Amino acid sequence: MGSRKVTFSEPLDWQGRHVTVAGLGVSGIPAAKVLHARGANVTVVNDGDDARAREQAAELEALGITVRLGDGATLPEGTELVVTAPGWKPDKPLFAAARAAGLEIWGDVELAWRLRGPDSAPWLAITGTNGKTTTTQMLASILKAAGLRTAAVGNIGVSLLDAVLGDEQYDVLAVELSSYQLHWAPSLRAHSAAVLNLAPDHLDWHGSMEAYAADKGRVYEGNRVACVYNVADKATEDLVRAADVEEGCRAVGFTLGTPGPSQLGVVEGILVDRAFVEDRHKNAQELAEISDVNPPAPHNIANALAAAALARAFGVPAGAVRDGLRDFTPDAHRIAHVADVAAVAYVDDSKATNTHAAEASLAAYESIVWIAGGLAKGATFDELVAKSAKRLRGVVLIGQDRALIREALARHAPEVPVVDLDRTDTGAMLAAVQEASRLAVAGDTVLLAPACASMDMFANYNQRGDAFAEAVRELGS
Repeated sequence: MGSRKVTFSEPLDWQGRHVTVAGLGVSGIPAAKVLHARGANVTVVNDGDDARAREQAAELEALGITVRLGDGATLPEGTELVVTAPGWKPDKPLFAAARAAGLEIWGDVELAWRLRGPDSAPWLAITGTNGKTTTTQMLASILKAAGLRTAAVGNIGVSLLDAVLGDEQYDVLAVELSSYQLHWAPSLRAHSAAVLNLAPDHLDWHGSMEAYAADKGRVYEGNRVACVYNVADKATEDLVRAADVEEGCRAVGFTLGTPGPSQLGVVEGILVDRAFVEDRHKNAQELAEISDVNPPAPHNIANALAAAALARAFGVPAGAVRDGLRDFTPDAHRIAHVADVAAVAYVDDSKATNTHAAEASLAAYESIVWIAGGLAKGATFDELVAKSAKRLRGVVLIGQDRALIREALARHAPEVPVVDLDRTDTGAMLAAVQEASRLAVAGDTVLLAPACASMDMFANYNQRGDAFAEAVRELGS
């Protein structure tokens, strides 16, 4: 192949180094520009060769960066390091060639970690199957309420490269990390980190649940102060036990129940801390009330506790936790109340694109007409339906894989009325809302929590949620 093995150590000297960047897009283009600006000889390879890719390639080529479109499989001659977009699967031929040549493979998170300065802000890292974005934004809000210069970065918001290399000076960063990003970030060492939950997801990418969990667990490696885990999800605690952390780093749990020592939890409607207090065996610190969490659904209270744990690990006072939670406004399509029509609440949780997220959403309401369906991504629905059956007044099914949910309902909730809309066009959402309104009675919640991806009918979950909200508005007009 002609590639040569090079060990990259700090401080890095990029001048004349031959780096291959795998993938154009939101991470590949900034990585290529940053490395080129540091004197590296950069070649970008990309599988696609469409109009958008050619436009992006022209932008990079104008800077003197080489771009190869339509050939993401071949390792360029002379490559010394590969920097990949996080979504590229580990089994791609390009990576096999790189490993055979003894080359390191980094993701954009690893690159940002290696390029950060000696006085750069510490990272408070968050991962998990569901709730990452909300928890990261909650954490950033709490840190800001404490007067700290911060940003929500990583898989959301500001890119990590911009955060560590830009002119803005931060005291601490709230970092959302996906399993893809963690897979390609071998040297990341956070101040403190949390794994919110673990459920089967992206198994086609990782190859197995064990590999998926192991990549999530990388977030704990080298933690200095706290590894935050979910008491209700033993798999997250197992990842803490397996992690190699710095001396003195503590395991800190969060729970919706009464917390034990070294835990955060809930007591009579109050979020309390028994981890970051003196004599935690006897004392507890009040942090906030459940009513300070928006929305106060059980899974969102868990998100708030995880964010609070990371903030407290960084030394944030209790009052800032309360103020930060009060100031926080969740993104659209995350268990968002759209309207009340005829004493029925209509709630948009289009972001619930897998069964784990849908289960948390369904647990937030007592009597539900559930709108579900879409692309199942290999998921099964028996456990979800069995756990949620007692809350269901009715179900309206849409989307390509709705039969899988219908069959699970027949097995585990045969008494629940089901309307199966044999449609996958975008107009089906209006019909779904109309059917749900007929099934609902005063006091019910019509809940869009599809448990499936949206791309069979919509561009993304945002468009699906917007269609739901528009249908609700039409219903109430």
